[in-house]
Amino acid sequence: MSEIGSERKLSPCTQLPILYSSYASDTSWRVRIALAWKGIEYKTRYINMDASEHLSEAYAQLNPSKKLPCFITKNGKILTQSLAIIEYLESMYPALDIACDIQPLQAKKVLKLVDIELDKREAFARKIFVMGFEALETRLESLSGTYCLGDQISIADFCLVPMVFAATKHHGVDMKPFPFITRIRNTLMTLPEFRSSHPYNQPDCPDSVKGIVQ
Repeated sequence: MSEIGSERKLSPCTQLPILYSSYASDTSWRVRIALAWKGIEYKTRYINMDASEHLSEAYAQLNPSKKLPCFITKNGKILTQSLAIIEYLESMYPALDIACDIQPLQAKKVLKLVDIELDKREAFARKIFVMGFEALETRLESLSGTYCLGDQISIADFCLVPMVFAATKHHGVDMKPFPFITRIRNTLMTLPEFRSSHPYNQPDCPDSVKGIVQ
């Protein structure tokens, strides 16, 4: 934690970008997938959400919202929302693109459905996930190929896998009524970038679940 407050003093263009992440943060997983997909070298600062480190004043100096992820670019710019971070990565590291511009109108509609972030403690979270999956399943029936928006990886795919994980692991959502979502999620989880970035493959993951990736 002592390193957190000092990150604002980074010298421009002198080091690797830094991701503040936690195995317990589903939105951090989105960014880890994107970084892995693009093969970007970076450093990780692990925040212990179980110990409420993300609520500390030291972390608030970097991200006043006290949420994860937080990303510091090589130039010292601080980004604090997962989609903004992924869009930045796409603009700065265009090789092996993320297909941000395919079917732009439909992409926006799908992305809106997969961009769900809920507190694990919220009683209504399960209902929100189910409603979101119902709408997403209907849309994917007409849109999806191998992945959410066809046969090319998109930001929607980076959001879908963590979303399904959160819904099933934290809220007990039954995925049987959603075969399109399940098929796409299972296909994505065969890719090394998705598996290596999985919460249970992170160094800060508890030993009780470490390496248990399905």
